[in-house]
Amino acid sequence: MIPTTDELFDSVTDGSADSPLGFWKLPGAFDQILAEWSTAGPVAHAEADYFGGAGEQRAAVWANGALEWGPLRTDSSISRALKRLGAVAGAATDEISAVGLDRHRYMEDRGE
Repeated sequence: MIPTTDELFDSVTDGSADSPLGFWKLPGAFDQILAEWSTAGPVAHAEADYFGGAGEQRAAVWANGALEWGPLRTDSSISRALKRLGAVAGAATDEISAVGLDRHRYMEDRGE
């Protein structure tokens, strides 16, 4: 997982204003980089924005050098993308917890 901070966004964007895939924080032309990376194995870009229990998720998966799945905007987009990457949910958990990303569900400053 690589959080897209403002600094990372600024360092990799080509300056394009909007993502053609509808993501909020996908740097311009970064979808092409994700496609290149996916020649070595599938990769995903996922975003979630929640406040007070309301919000949404978006996710997409690249494989074999091309966009393979998505972007999808549903309450389970991230879990579905992780499943496409091979994550397996347990009986009492979802794919996000199964791969250990549940520790990043809340990104507010915890003083760490």
